[in-house]
Amino acid sequence: MKENNYKWTALSCTTIGALFSVLSGSTLMIALPVIMKDLNAGVGVIMWTIMGYMLVLTILVPSIGRIADMFGRKKLYVSGFALFTVSSLLCAMSQTGVELLIFRTIQSVGASLMIANSTAIITDAFPKHELGKALGINAMIVSVAAVIGPILGGFLINFGWRTIFYINIPIGVFGTIWAGVSLVELHKSARNETFDFKGTFSFTIGMLALLVALTIGGFTQWSSRPVVILFIIAAVLLGLFVYTETHSKYPMLDMTLLKTRILSFAYLSTLLNGIARGAVTFLLIFYFEGARGFDPVTAGILLCPFAVAMMAVSPISGSLCDKYGSRVLSSVGLLISAAGLLGLMEIRTNSSTFSLIICMILTGIGSGMFFSPNTSSIMANVPEDKRGIAAGVRTMFMNAGMVLSIAISMAVISSSISPAAMQALFVHSHVSAGSIASNQFISGLRVAFTISFIFSLFAAFISYLRGPAPKWNSQSAKN
Repeated sequence: MKENNYKWTALSCTTIGALFSVLSGSTLMIALPVIMKDLNAGVGVIMWTIMGYMLVLTILVPSIGRIADMFGRKKLYVSGFALFTVSSLLCAMSQTGVELLIFRTIQSVGASLMIANSTAIITDAFPKHELGKALGINAMIVSVAAVIGPILGGFLINFGWRTIFYINIPIGVFGTIWAGVSLVELHKSARNETFDFKGTFSFTIGMLALLVALTIGGFTQWSSRPVVILFIIAAVLLGLFVYTETHSKYPMLDMTLLKTRILSFAYLSTLLNGIARGAVTFLLIFYFEGARGFDPVTAGILLCPFAVAMMAVSPISGSLCDKYGSRVLSSVGLLISAAGLLGLMEIRTNSSTFSLIICMILTGIGSGMFFSPNTSSIMANVPEDKRGIAAGVRTMFMNAGMVLSIAISMAVISSSISPAAMQALFVHSHVSAGSIASNQFISGLRVAFTISFIFSLFAAFISYLRGPAPKWNSQSAKN
């Protein structure tokens, strides 16, 4: 197989996986109010079908990335595709909100296996001077899924929300077979290395305790006993994790990734961007379907400008990154996102659709300018034997930011509106657009967007502080 042809084959396989996972999430997001009503589920359970999914990704992806560096990427990627497909069938058969939550959690394990390996597979296949373009194309396809998803979800709801999961099955079967047949294991795995079970255990439980404490604390009392206990557990285990990793011959997480300036600031800006932007789509869906009373199809169409703008800009920014570097592109992108969020801070029940579209376009352009160059700066500046864990850590920070974003936003909104009123607003239980509940929701929404704006500015500042490319002492480096 010619190397030049294989790189595009690898990109097609991993892009189908990205399309698969993002399409599933974006179609589900638009259906949340309908699922709440059909399964008679509370806001908390439905929110956790989204947050729990990202929580598992945050925790598992770094460990899976390390396993991939040790044993290879192809088998893990194909296994993830198959698991995601089977769990989609289980989600479609859910009879309660809790069942859906459990099966979505299983689905997130499959997604972790795909996501942890897809970026590394692309980086293995492409030469360094074409990596930005490849990642930009991948990001563009992801944006296509984000465009199609809400519209498709709104359309499929007419046949029942379960069809959102059923449609995953043919895509998953094709993608699993295509990846299994086409992918080649280019990475030479280090089978003589041992897996860091102590570090993996302390990281997994410590991160789980920390993220659960942060989300529960936002909805209850920060000083409540369960939250305090979880914070203590997190502090002890994450402290043990850092100690273990600095003294282990084969650590799960190579701490030099966080000690290198260009990588540490790229990771930190990823986290901050996740906090700034993670809840935007989630909040706008409930704004359009709840406060404005639009049907799911209309709401899906109104969300398109964000994804269309990101789709258009991602491949361009990726190619520009190959020529001019990531620092300025990523930082300017975050500032443009901040401009869009600044406009959303003024959102009202009667805001003009045109003004909202402009704000979403700006946020989408900024996201497209940030994502590809920032990812390229991480993956292009680590040696081959660290790509799996480098990609895993990037995903960990991105998803941790998104989990925190939704938790913070929902905590802000929950403080301004009663749970019963929120439930009624989200399932369209005869709550008018000018009601007290609707006004309270809008008030909380504006505060949430203000917080997002501040984090976006902070992310731009951090992104600009990244330094020169590191010099690694590694036997394997990218040509």
